[in-house]
Amino acid sequence: MGKKLHEKVAQFQDATLIKEQGLYPYFRPIESAQDTEVIINNKRVLMFGSNSYLGLTNHPQIKEASKRAIDKYGTGCAGSRFLNGTLDIHIELENRLAQYVGKEATVIFSTGFQVNLGVLSCITGRNDYLILDEYDHASIIDGSRLSFSRVIKYAHNDMNDLRQKLRNLPEDAVKLIAVDGIFSMEGDIVKLPEVAALAEEFGANIMVDDAHSLGVIGHKGAGTASHFNMNDDVDLIMGTFSKSFASLGGFIAADKDTIEYIKHKARSLIFSASMTPASVASVIAALDIVETEPHHIENLWKNTAYAKGLLQEVGFDIGESESPILPIYVRDNNKTFMATNILQQQGVFVNPVVSPAVPSDSSLLRFSLMATHTFDQIDEAVDKLAKTFKQVGIATVNEKI
Repeated sequence: MGKKLHEKVAQFQDATLIKEQGLYPYFRPIESAQDTEVIINNKRVLMFGSNSYLGLTNHPQIKEASKRAIDKYGTGCAGSRFLNGTLDIHIELENRLAQYVGKEATVIFSTGFQVNLGVLSCITGRNDYLILDEYDHASIIDGSRLSFSRVIKYAHNDMNDLRQKLRNLPEDAVKLIAVDGIFSMEGDIVKLPEVAALAEEFGANIMVDDAHSLGVIGHKGAGTASHFNMNDDVDLIMGTFSKSFASLGGFIAADKDTIEYIKHKARSLIFSASMTPASVASVIAALDIVETEPHHIENLWKNTAYAKGLLQEVGFDIGESESPILPIYVRDNNKTFMATNILQQQGVFVNPVVSPAVPSDSSLLRFSLMATHTFDQIDEAVDKLAKTFKQVGIATVNEKI
């Protein structure tokens, strides 16, 4: 038996070193439903690390729809969409989503990550170009790596750099700009009007990843293109169901010809099992709620404004966030782990973001809001954040001044 593989993996000690310090913050088992408060180690913990922006993961209407789907269709489809795994409710959801985001057609995948893997690996070819924001989600990066296209990155939301990169590309080549709508760690929004103007000038197409935008911005939460009233300027809209839509899966929306091409070329669609009936039914129920009950999105933005104002008042550095994702910059990996650990002990769950996910001097605590948070919960969390920063020795903006 070869020993090289075991020797290779045994050299990975990053997680072990953090565990030995008692600071390991990953794979924390939660013993309750994903809500504004969860149970960890039999203890109440405020959840400020969730992507459930509208707080719908425990909604009775969605849970009931999921149960009914299991009763009718069973627990799985036992095959891919391409072969035996297409249900009538898959088609129903695709039609609903196309109308929701303002495109001719959609196709749904079993996860959002697989959408970007499948679409970006097949949509452009060997003599084509993929142009990515340097802060794009990992799934966009990995999808581009599977493509035979040349991949070009530009500085985050830097339109001058994007212009320079586009200017250097062949005029007659296929050029696709793939970009997050809301950036998942920084919380800022893509400069879509400027991107679209450059795409028009240089003959490029645009794909927007709306994983963190759906249910958050746009008309009835329809995403970034809707937010800017630019549906016709965006060629492909990608979205996921694991955040505002309280389920699991993803989709790509575009014109009918593009969707037909993707349905027959995207390997992560053709060779993966389809979304489970319960997951599909959950999304349909969540979409019903989002489209008919505007107070969920309104509450999300009330909470976002309140939390953002409070964090800035205390003096936290939250960067350029324009969304319910509020990065609280620590700018030190070890102190980020320490703060995360202390906060959980104090009953506040946040997510640490450290290198290599971000540069070590940009490490942060990802603090995210839900529509169902109360102001009292936000007050408690921010108070404990301030005390934790002092305990760990992390200076706030006010203290640096």
